[in-house]
Amino acid sequence: MAGWVRRLLERRKRDSSLVSKTTNPSSSQGTASSHSTSSSSCRSRRPDLSSGARWSRLYDLCVCHSEEDISEAQLLVSYLESQPEGLRCFLLLRDSTPGGAVPSELCQAVRSSHCWALLITRSFLLDPWCKYQMHQALAEAPMANGRTIPVLHRLQRSEYPEELRFYYYIDITADQQRGFQQVHRTVLHYLEELCQVDSSKLSSPSSVDTETRGQPGGTQEDTLSNTDSG
Repeated sequence: MAGWVRRLLERRKRDSSLVSKTTNPSSSQGTASSHSTSSSSCRSRRPDLSSGARWSRLYDLCVCHSEEDISEAQLLVSYLESQPEGLRCFLLLRDSTPGGAVPSELCQAVRSSHCWALLITRSFLLDPWCKYQMHQALAEAPMANGRTIPVLHRLQRSEYPEELRFYYYIDITADQQRGFQQVHRTVLHYLEELCQVDSSKLSSPSSVDTETRGQPGGTQEDTLSNTDSG
């Protein structure tokens, strides 16, 4: 009798252990799948840049640089254009109109872009055309946050242009990849705010409709009927 009871208890222990082994992996898999789903949803979240305000200009970013710094400028543009948002960048030697006048091309590049990255090096400071384009950007939007982006490369803090003393800069000398990421985030932040403002304007009632509804004499149909009767 005692042996039968002992065997029964051992069988129950084995059954309970089997149940725990079969249930725990599924629960852990469910937790893992939920985490993976949430992480994938977080990764898939991107700023809404589909507003018409973004497409009102030909380029999202104009990269201003000297001819000696074309390699660094190309690396920056290549990084930005390879990102999922598909940023549209202007590079002078690549996107300028053949035969166009240099001042006109530089000025048009600034006016056709939402933001401007100034790749400031010693060559930039010695290039009069770079200084010209920098001043054009400052004149276009002197106090617009996020539009003028100074990017320092192998330049001392004491050599930072006096015209840009009110702007924070991004130094890519020590860590180029991190600097490119900061430029990317800055442009996206500006474009996202731009699109949000544009969307809020479209969703709000227009001033014309408000004035029409506020006119004395009732609705527009009443106004037309009164005019016809007169």
